Amino acid sequence: MTPTRRELCLGLAAGAVVQASGQALKPAPPHGKLLPSKVYPFDELPVHPSAAGSSRPVLDGLLHNGCHLEVHETELAPGGAPHPPHHHEHEEMFLVRTGTLELTVDGVSRRFGPGSVAFVASNAVHGVHNAGSDRAQYFVIAF
Repeated sequence: MTPTRRELCLGLAAGAVVQASGQALKPAPPHGKLLPSKVYPFDELPVHPSAAGSSRPVLDGLLHNGCHLEVHETELAPGGAPHPPHHHEHEEMFLVRTGTLELTVDGVSRRFGPGSVAFVASNAVHGVHNAGSDRAQYFVIAF
């Protein structure tokens, strides 16, 4: 059975506590590829068109502690949504560059614009759409 990211991160944290208490414990090796130090020029990122706009994967891999990190950029047409409301185990942070988004989390909606940040906790039902009259561009950080 392959452990989830959450189980892996919790296991590594527990291992650090046990090691700090003087007991020997070797953490499990991380699965996947460690993220390197690197610059990701925006104009070099591949564009994936969709019915609602487009997205660009930025990075996807593991941090030094084995936790998974994924970042992507999304651009939405007015009224557009990347997908229906959903939930998942990982957390997400939204950073708006341009436009106005509306994020609904567990039935509560809030609009936010350029420079704003939104956070969605693990397993919270959420959905986002472009609530403005212009295109909206934002980054998602999933961890």
